[in-house]
Amino acid sequence: MKMFGTNGIRGIANDYLSCELALGIGRCVGRVLGRRIAVATDPRVSSDMIKSALTAGLVSVGADVLDIGMVPTPALQNYIRSRPEITGGVMITASHNPPEFNGIKCISADGTECSPEEEHAIEEMYESGTECVPWNEIGRVVKVAGADDEYIDAVVSRVDSDSIRRAGLTVCVDCANGASCHTTPELMRRLGVRAITLNGNPQGEFPGHPSEPTEDNLEALKKMVVDTGADLGIAHDGDADRCVFVTNDGRYVSGDVSLALLAGYILRKRHGGRVVVTVATSSIVEDVARSAGGEVEYTAVGSPIVARAMRSDGGVFGGEENGGLIFADHQYCRDGAMGAAMMLECIAGQGPLGEQIDAMPRYRTVKAAIRCPDELKERLIGSVSSAHSGERCNLTDGLRIDYDDGWVLLRPSGTEPKFRIYSESKDPAVAERRSAEFVSEAEGILERLS
Repeated sequence: MKMFGTNGIRGIANDYLSCELALGIGRCVGRVLGRRIAVATDPRVSSDMIKSALTAGLVSVGADVLDIGMVPTPALQNYIRSRPEITGGVMITASHNPPEFNGIKCISADGTECSPEEEHAIEEMYESGTECVPWNEIGRVVKVAGADDEYIDAVVSRVDSDSIRRAGLTVCVDCANGASCHTTPELMRRLGVRAITLNGNPQGEFPGHPSEPTEDNLEALKKMVVDTGADLGIAHDGDADRCVFVTNDGRYVSGDVSLALLAGYILRKRHGGRVVVTVATSSIVEDVARSAGGEVEYTAVGSPIVARAMRSDGGVFGGEENGGLIFADHQYCRDGAMGAAMMLECIAGQGPLGEQIDAMPRYRTVKAAIRCPDELKERLIGSVSSAHSGERCNLTDGLRIDYDDGWVLLRPSGTEPKFRIYSESKDPAVAERRSAEFVSEAEGILERLS
């Protein structure tokens, strides 16, 4: 039974993600990940309900639970990795999904998201069932305070806080009514940064705007940055493992561009190194990384995949184009607060964000999608791959074809009956033309296959 997706188990609360499912998953996590489990939530309406059911499952198989409350996902991961006695963890969150959704994200003892093998073991045990322990072996639940402050301390220790303080920066922070409502404003205070917050009250309905930090959802932040004369805008998603930015002149910065900017900054500080990104990432990252003396490794889509490749291959920095940034000398997971702090250091040392971005290469990326039944996804990839066998094809995740003046990626959605088609080039006309050509080719193949 396949339950885990790219980022845990997700579904509508009291529908697919029921208390019964959470109870059963809790029992399996307690068997697979060990007997001392840390648990945290984001502020969604259903989070306490799901946590209660999952905790009941954990203690019923003899696991002790450390309940650290509502904190960002990377704060839970920091808490786990810094304590050898903790054998794993669970974050109750659906990240950027609408408020009716929730999720169960499992964390390994080293603070990274669980491996596919661990997730598969949990799925298998859920399907076969597991027995509870006798009454006198039931686990305990202990509420723990201070994990958020420890997390902030860890972030502050990894940046040049003195240079940030000297810069006298002002930022606007959009917490999306999510788990960062305490941590990021407090991080700004400890770094000597004046912070103006909006959507800073943790509310599970996300009344300010949807929790996905897209440009359309951040109009208020863009306006606030301009109106207050701030140096930077920072926005998080619901569980604050991601961050996106707004320039000092009110422009939204795409995740690819901020990823490239910080990659160049870190590589110059370290005099080179390896940056790990997914095959869906803009070539701007490779351009900037190579000019800074670094190299780039490409992986399949998914932040846990990027993090594992960084750890195994010595990557110093990595991430995804959605604002998920991973810093090897901090922890191997997406970390929104760490990303915000490092961007502040970059601005303090190199000047206004808008000017830095204006000096970077520019690409045009066209994103399209077509409907494709799940049972035809592999056949579609095979057919397109065969038709382009003489070109530079990469089958790491879907099919990516590289050209001298750009690339195209055809990738099946893991959650919907869709095929995503990305086309990029420095020449907007080339990007648009290739997008149209590959959409037409894929639709023609699907028509023949069906």
